[in-house]
Amino acid sequence: MSKFIHPVTLEAAYEVASNLRPEDQEECVEGHGLIPTIDIPLSCMKGDNVYFTVPDGRIAGLAGIEEDGRVWMLCTPAILDFPLTFAREAKRFIESRTERVLWNYVDKRNTVHIKLLKFLGFTLLEEIPFGPNQLPFIRFERWNQ
Repeated sequence: MSKFIHPVTLEAAYEVASNLRPEDQEECVEGHGLIPTIDIPLSCMKGDNVYFTVPDGRIAGLAGIEEDGRVWMLCTPAILDFPLTFAREAKRFIESRTERVLWNYVDKRNTVHIKLLKFLGFTLLEEIPFGPNQLPFIRFERWNQ
């Protein structure tokens, strides 16, 4: 697929979980009630999951697609050093998918992910209270032809 996209490993999942961007950490903990270093590696054991690296070799993030088309992504600060490379590789991953619809919810406060979702061709839909703290999240989706 790409020299920057790799099949997920538990080591990569743990590295991302231990080094999340602050907004991604807040989304996991406050929005979903997760313990990142436990729940992220466990969640990478189901679905179709990958990790992304950037040109200097650091791990930049994880992404996955669950059976129902639910797509997710979590990132490290490395994306800020190589934003164009990361965005292009994320687009390559999303455009390689054959699911009829990809969807999920994003924390309204996570503006970097919202900008990325728009770049990836997702449509932002309704805002709803979500998770254990009922924070404002936005449903997003992308339909494939």
